[in-house]
Amino acid sequence: MNARVVRSEFTKLRSVPSTAWSLLTTVVLVVGFSAMYATLRVSRPPRDPAAFDPTAVSLAGVSLAQFAVGVLGVLLITGEYATGLIRTSVTAVPTRLPLLWGKAVAFGLVTVVVSAPAVVTAFLVGQSILRQERLDVAFRAPGVGRAVLGGALYLVAVGLLGLALGALIRNTAGAVSALFGLLVGLQMVAGLLPESVSDDVYPYLPAPAGLAVTAVTPDPAALGPWTGFGVFCLYVGVLAGFAVWRLRYRDS
Repeated sequence: MNARVVRSEFTKLRSVPSTAWSLLTTVVLVVGFSAMYATLRVSRPPRDPAAFDPTAVSLAGVSLAQFAVGVLGVLLITGEYATGLIRTSVTAVPTRLPLLWGKAVAFGLVTVVVSAPAVVTAFLVGQSILRQERLDVAFRAPGVGRAVLGGALYLVAVGLLGLALGALIRNTAGAVSALFGLLVGLQMVAGLLPESVSDDVYPYLPAPAGLAVTAVTPDPAALGPWTGFGVFCLYVGVLAGFAVWRLRYRDS
């Protein structure tokens, strides 16, 4: 991969105001909502502490922050189509594919740098609040470290999902709608299916599969942490493959 393409994409990321606002929103949602939810749980202690998952409480904000990261991924490329800058980008990188990979690398690295400290901070803040009722858990407890860092990996993957949808659809409204449809809409549709069918389908839907990596004690009906995350990455990979095909063989 051409390092100059990656540096160029870093420059684009820094120069677009939506990047800073989206990343700030991500941090606020991850840390702020988790702190609020932990406070709520302290005010309403669980009846069965043994069944309580303190890590899930601290990572509650990840489910909201995924939309901020995903939308930023969409905007990273649809913004170029909206302004016509994509023609300049394609002219500078005539082989086209390094352009998409450069965006993915630059965006992935930035998302990791922001989301990893955010989820760790959310965990520490949440556990400090839960400690008031002795509901906290240590980071070194089995499965906790994987779940916390898995939250950061999930956010990165959602951002790349948004990037793939943006490159495939090339329209901000359409790609954002598709993003919400994949992360939320499919679950709503599954809820309308017969229970026997819904129970079989639900674990393989994008969001439930991807968020499995953030669970310390997975639901018996859900996929395993890494299996679920692998299924989510498969969704990202398939959509990225279609985006690569369209970028390579269709006019920009």
